[in-house]
Amino acid sequence: MSAPTAQNAGNAGNAENTETAGNTKNTASARASLEALRAEIAKAVVGQDPAVTGLVVALLCRGHVLLEGVPGVAKTLLVRALAASLELDTKRIQFTPDLMPSDITGSLVYDARTAEFSFQPGPVFTHLLLADEINRTPPKTQASLLEAMEERQVTVDGTPRPLPDPFLVAATQNPVEYEGTYPLPEAQLDRFLLKLTVSLPSRDDEIRVLTRHAEGFNPRDLQAAGVRPVAGPADLQAAREAVAKTSVSPEIAGYVVDICRATRDSPSLSLGVSPRGATALLSTARAWAWLTGRDYVIPDDVKALALPTLRHRVQLRPEAEMEGVTADSVITAILANVPVPR
Repeated sequence: MSAPTAQNAGNAGNAENTETAGNTKNTASARASLEALRAEIAKAVVGQDPAVTGLVVALLCRGHVLLEGVPGVAKTLLVRALAASLELDTKRIQFTPDLMPSDITGSLVYDARTAEFSFQPGPVFTHLLLADEINRTPPKTQASLLEAMEERQVTVDGTPRPLPDPFLVAATQNPVEYEGTYPLPEAQLDRFLLKLTVSLPSRDDEIRVLTRHAEGFNPRDLQAAGVRPVAGPADLQAAREAVAKTSVSPEIAGYVVDICRATRDSPSLSLGVSPRGATALLSTARAWAWLTGRDYVIPDDVKALALPTLRHRVQLRPEAEMEGVTADSVITAILANVPVPR
């Protein structure tokens, strides 16, 4: 093959510069669109910025989210507002003790006219699946989500069927009511990228909630509340590609590993973070770095996402739990003790 001429080289250089400029513009546009989500969701949900950010991070990392909070803190409304702001399809499943796996994945239905079985997709075939009170259904039904969450497909009658992209499971659970519930097993908890705590609002935020309702706000009508799509699948894809290019130094990778290994040696924990958890922390830190405008990860990014990424991947010893120790307090102590790279 002959060497390129000077003119060809110049043309190639100009094309490359144009492509780079276009990619930069697309990336900046995607970041601006995702940042606009906060303001859009705030039209419906008051004072839950950390949960909103966590959901966006999960979308960028192709992960799933477990939302934990007492009833009435707008967990369901938060997911619905996110879907409306992103122009994504969303479906809701109310998990109950009599829910069957086929009620989630779909099933084969006999058609008497054709004398054949046809597949009827279940609600899992959507972009954003709200699994409401997931711990109220038995383990067999909970497990029907495992393949969907990990492989992004469901297998019915031996035939794998791919799910739409993007696909995110946002599951909710009540942390204070245990009667009639089935705690999620460790294997399924580990499939959730983040566990977000949806807390009670502050006094000022609660006053704002009541004021909105007094002015006629209807949480079941997001369109009337002014929630409009501000981003779409194209923005999400551009953002994911940019996050994948966010650089990670060997020192940062070592910092993530040291944090996760410290959980395995903690006397308060009977189960520490697995290598999958370390990979998850690195992924969420990269997404957070990109959202804040950087193309490289710093230790503060790791610290910012450590609690929501790791809190559900550790297990407290009974004696530590009786003493009032929490997973968050153990991880916070580890972050304070693990040396930070310079």
